Amino acid sequence: MNIATPPASLRPWSEEEWRIRCDLAALYRLCAHHRWTDWIFTHISARVPGPEHHFLLNRYGVMHHEMRASDLVKIDIEGNPVDEHPGWDGSGELVNKAGFVIHSAVHAAREDAHFVIHTHTRDGIAVSAQKHGLLPISQHAMKYYGHLAYHDYEGIALDEDERVRLVADLGTHNAMILRNHGLLVCGPSAAQAYDELYYLERACSAQVAALAGGAELVIPPPSVCEHAAWQFRRPGGEHVRAIAWQAALRLIEGGPDWRS
Repeated sequence: MNIATPPASLRPWSEEEWRIRCDLAALYRLCAHHRWTDWIFTHISARVPGPEHHFLLNRYGVMHHEMRASDLVKIDIEGNPVDEHPGWDGSGELVNKAGFVIHSAVHAAREDAHFVIHTHTRDGIAVSAQKHGLLPISQHAMKYYGHLAYHDYEGIALDEDERVRLVADLGTHNAMILRNHGLLVCGPSAAQAYDELYYLERACSAQVAALAGGAELVIPPPSVCEHAAWQFRRPGGEHVRAIAWQAALRLIEGGPDWRS
C-alpha cells in the first residue's frame, strides 16, 4: 500500500505510526463502503506502539467516508488528547466519550487487540436483540461457533465501571455481540479485524433474512459446527486474510486519498 502521501518530512509521526494511521483510515472508509456506519456514532480504534498505551480514534464529527490518516486523534488511556490537533481550540469534545470507554477497555485488557471495531448496523442490532443470539445456520456463522462472546446492555457506554465487565465477557474472543446494541470485533492487524467484522456482519444479515422467511431452519449438528469453526482457524488463514485485505483496499481507491 502506498503510504508516501504526504511526504515523510512533513509528517509529525513515525513511519510505524503513519502505517497504522493509514490502515485505520482505510478501515473507516471500508465501513462506509459496506454501509456499516451509524452517522458519526460508531468507532474504530488502533493502538499506537510504545509504552504509553496511546491509541487512535476518529475525530468526533468526521464521517467514515471522509476519514484520513491525519484526521485520527491520538489519546491516552484516560481519553485525553496527547497531541495538538489542527482546528481544535480545546472546547467541545474532540473524541466521543462512549467510544473511548468501549475501546480503551479492550485495548487495555488485550495486548493482541491492536485494532478494535464497533458497529451499530441494522442486522447486527437485530441479532443482538434476539435471545438465542447468533445461530449456526450459515457458513459465515460457523466461524464463530464456540468463539463468540456476549455482553448485556447497561445503557449508553458512558460508565467507565462497565469496562471491567465488558472485557471479562470478551475474554480471549475476537468477536462479541453487545446485547441490544451492536457488534464488536478486534484483531492484531487491520486485515484480521476487517475479516472478523465482515464475516460477523454477513452472518447476522443471513440470520435476519432466514428468520424473516418464516420457514423451519436447518441447524447442523454440533460436530459439524465445531469442524467448520476449526476449518476457519486452520493454519494458513493469515495468508488468505492478507490477500483479501489488499483486495478490499481496491474498493476504496479512486476517491480522496485516505493516506493523507
